[in-house]
Amino acid sequence: MKIRAQALLFDNDGTLVSSLASVDRCWARWAEEYGVTEEFGRVELHGRPAVEIVAELLPADLVPEALARIETLEVEDVPNGGVHLLPGTKAFLGALPADRWAVVTSATRRLAEARLDAVGILPKTMVTADDITRGKPDPEPYLLAARELGVDPAHCVVFEDAPAGLAAGRAAGMTTVALTTTHQVHELDADLLVQDLSALSALVTEGAVEISVRD
Repeated sequence: MKIRAQALLFDNDGTLVSSLASVDRCWARWAEEYGVTEEFGRVELHGRPAVEIVAELLPADLVPEALARIETLEVEDVPNGGVHLLPGTKAFLGALPADRWAVVTSATRRLAEARLDAVGILPKTMVTADDITRGKPDPEPYLLAARELGVDPAHCVVFEDAPAGLAAGRAAGMTTVALTTTHQVHELDADLLVQDLSALSALVTEGAVEISVRD
């Protein structure tokens, strides 16, 4: 299968990098600090903005302080081995012109930059939780990224590992590629499913990027 696109939009955690151990560690500590360990166990965590998770667990007057706390915990955990590149990330991004791709993440800009800097990824364009009013599965983050790159959403490809992110890509009218790095195949609805970015190659032409599955 080959996919032609003018822009490639990547989720970060679970797609380009893995931070699952850090996320689990930091949120477990946060839940204990705020006395919501039992409630936290029932919350869907991955692929959602922290503000949504915090608002689901705590009274509104505690949300700003609690949101700042989880961001600090996660940023401080980055140097402790809190993030590492997933297979194929460096090579795949290295084949792309800087103005043809963007990172679209549910993390705050401070946290996203800390994680990406730790693994040597410097996107020219990045959409974070700080830039939007509605997070995934709403299409707003991906539509904003397409607008910033100056590309019609119909000519964009979204790379995601989470159902919420794939739903956002579909709602934006974009082609979707699912990576089975954090979810099982039956949980993912996408135009193409691969294990990770090492399964793909990118051929850049003057007008497009042609994405192929490696033999």
